[in-house]
Amino acid sequence: MSRVAHEVLSSISSGDAAPAPASRHPPLIAPHGPDPIHAAGAGTGGEPAAAPKEDDTVMSLLTRILTAGIFSAAVLTGASPTWAQSSNEWLMYGGDYANTRYSTLSQITTQNVNKLRVAWIRSLGSVESQESTPLFVGDTIYVSTSTGPRFVFALNAKDGTLKWKYEPEVPQDVGPTVCCGLDNRGVAYANGRVFVTRLDAKMVALDANTGKELWTVTVVDYKAGHAITSPPVVYKNLVVTGYAGGEYGVRGAVQAYKQDTGELVWKTFTIPGPGEPGNDSWKGDSWKTGGGSTWYVGSYDPKLNLVYWGTSNAGPWGGHTRSTDTSEYGQYTNLHTASQLAFDGDTGKIVWAYQMTPADVWDYDAVNEAVLADLTVGGQAVPALMKADRNGFFYVLNRETGKLVSAEPFVNVNWAKGIDKGTTRPIEDPEKRPRLNQWARNVCPNLFGGKNWEPMSYSQQSRLVYIPTFNLCMDIAGKTESYTPGKFYLASEFDLDKADAGGHLSELKAWDPVKQSAVWGIKEDLPFLGGVMSTAGGLVFYGNTRGELKAVDAKTGSVLWKFNLGTGILQSPITYMFDGKQYLAVVAGRIKGPPSFLGKIGQKVIDATAEGGMLVVFELGN
Repeated sequence: MSRVAHEVLSSISSGDAAPAPASRHPPLIAPHGPDPIHAAGAGTGGEPAAAPKEDDTVMSLLTRILTAGIFSAAVLTGASPTWAQSSNEWLMYGGDYANTRYSTLSQITTQNVNKLRVAWIRSLGSVESQESTPLFVGDTIYVSTSTGPRFVFALNAKDGTLKWKYEPEVPQDVGPTVCCGLDNRGVAYANGRVFVTRLDAKMVALDANTGKELWTVTVVDYKAGHAITSPPVVYKNLVVTGYAGGEYGVRGAVQAYKQDTGELVWKTFTIPGPGEPGNDSWKGDSWKTGGGSTWYVGSYDPKLNLVYWGTSNAGPWGGHTRSTDTSEYGQYTNLHTASQLAFDGDTGKIVWAYQMTPADVWDYDAVNEAVLADLTVGGQAVPALMKADRNGFFYVLNRETGKLVSAEPFVNVNWAKGIDKGTTRPIEDPEKRPRLNQWARNVCPNLFGGKNWEPMSYSQQSRLVYIPTFNLCMDIAGKTESYTPGKFYLASEFDLDKADAGGHLSELKAWDPVKQSAVWGIKEDLPFLGGVMSTAGGLVFYGNTRGELKAVDAKTGSVLWKFNLGTGILQSPITYMFDGKQYLAVVAGRIKGPPSFLGKIGQKVIDATAEGGMLVVFELGN
């Protein structure tokens, strides 16, 4: 589908054009009216949004669509809007609103994947922790780089030639207020605009055709310890972002802006303030520096009009500042940290919340992406939300109600014996809970988690989830530390240089989310596996720290093809169809900051490959 066709369909979905006549081809998202301004738990507000404009007649819309090209497969088949992506394009970070990272393309298969060859390579101009997911829209690839981002490129998808370049002026002093590397995970696209989030906690809208800056907003003050490292979510006429800062004593929030003007529509804090339900889950004024940041990506269900976002650790890590400093934490659960939240897409009101790790003291952020799918569990259809959490448990929630369906460990977990199905709380081992000046030894998983941000993929073909996991443990204890704005605020000390049993440090796992059991696994000798993508060609793609990009049989786990890029791979590949040919694209550039926390293990990661920064695109050979 060309960019013009996509913009027309987007304008229909956002209510910016006259409604189309009845047709057997439904729009990507059902039409919606204007959105009211609302602020939940934020004390902000504003004037009602302007009514939508009728820019085009129905006939001109249809004419533009027909001249632009064919509809996407998602539209032609009337696919569920939850994963209503174009089969030929990669329009958003997770491939679709559901963050499945599954492509319906099948030209590259288990039978011919060994014929993949490099089509073209593009240098990214920076070399620190490349974590970007490129987008493919029409005939253009949009890709951001690390360090700011230093650049955003618009590239010709056929050969990588430059269309335009955006080079923002990011302050030089952002480094001290960024926890874990100068990374950027990509941009968002909607309605002819590219949305860029930055380490100085600004969000920018660019003209997708020219790269011209249309508007800029300051989301939060970066000097207080905030940053934005992940792309926003776009739907209707909104662009919605979270921000980082859980290690700096911030109070997390999710904020929605108008796509066309950058005007704030709603802001919802993740930690309740005085007079709000849940504020009594905090000791005294500890909520003010309680963390609960929203540094990773959201998901969206158009049918339910719910936006899903996970929240980070409670802050500081030391629990003596905000709870009882024991496993008997009672009311002091520190809502809504280490939680999965569902927000009303129009107002930002929290519709439901599920806390994975109450009174968290292990840095078990619950920010990992919420993957949406419709599962059959016990003979019943379940609108599911799946999360491989850092605390080591794989959760299946009802995404409509937030009720727990199931939760089982997907890696070795010893800090808890399981999840109590009645209370939905972890059944803790008190010896594994660190306390003030009291060490908890050999806690598994360590604070990088059973899974970190590197995305998993859910295949609609195999009905399996493919998870890049860690196999690490830690020692950790609480300590006394005072809060200073813009400075690290951990109140904790730790030793992360500990491998778990098995002789491996990471593993790609195929996981059955209904049976809650592993199907197969590929063990790796170094941590920090790259993100995962699955396709209708029966394939799973992922990379590793040694720079190996691998194609795997989705059913068996057999490695069918690999190619070494010479620098570590952190992010998932994408795939797209252009001029009748399916391509595979991946950003590569070895991780830099986090290995420094891992001692000798971290040094092995650093020594494995050189730093780098490139976008590599593959095609099938003859």
